[in-house]
Amino acid sequence: MKTGLLFIITALACSYAFGQSPSYIFVFLNKKADAEQLPKEEGEKLMAGHMANIERLAKEGKLIAAGPFEGGGGIFIFNTTSVDDTKSWLATDPGVQANRWDVEILPYRPRVNSVCSAKEPYEMVTYQFIRFTANKSKSTARDYPQIFYKHDDYLKEIGTKANVVTEGIFGEFDGGILIISGDFPKESIESDPAIQQGLLTLDVKKLWIAKGSFCEK
Repeated sequence: MKTGLLFIITALACSYAFGQSPSYIFVFLNKKADAEQLPKEEGEKLMAGHMANIERLAKEGKLIAAGPFEGGGGIFIFNTTSVDDTKSWLATDPGVQANRWDVEILPYRPRVNSVCSAKEPYEMVTYQFIRFTANKSKSTARDYPQIFYKHDDYLKEIGTKANVVTEGIFGEFDGGILIISGDFPKESIESDPAIQQGLLTLDVKKLWIAKGSFCEK
């Protein structure tokens, strides 16, 4: 009974904190393994339209940051908390219209640095992009608060060893991201207690993005 009450109180506290903080919408454009191979000219036309749409949304103040992953796919961060607005803005992208990616739309709250509109002329940089995805099984649900506290403590420990560009979460217990400048051993990230106990799964990629997108100097 006490454990259940603790979970409810902690969840409510985290929910309140999440709602009070500046937040955005984070979009994953996940590469499709079975995507149709397009003729070169058609692919180049689609990409040109995709880039032009990114530029337009950025100028309109709707899209704050965007970048591709090495190997395909990428991210958008929109200046809104509305899923409906995000869907309508995404619908103008030729690549989304052509169903070139599996799209994920998530609320996002940065906890280290924030999200900023990079200034021209853009300097493209590559970062180590780490995604933590929650494994919400019934067997681990009651342990969420305690394990997530350990996860947060471990992220702080990583911050003393790595050059953390930004870190943020998708919800109270919905995983998040960690972006690092330079290479940090994957084995060290896998030592995270939340990963060890199966509450979070790990995905590590290289992200190309304009320097300053996360308010870093």
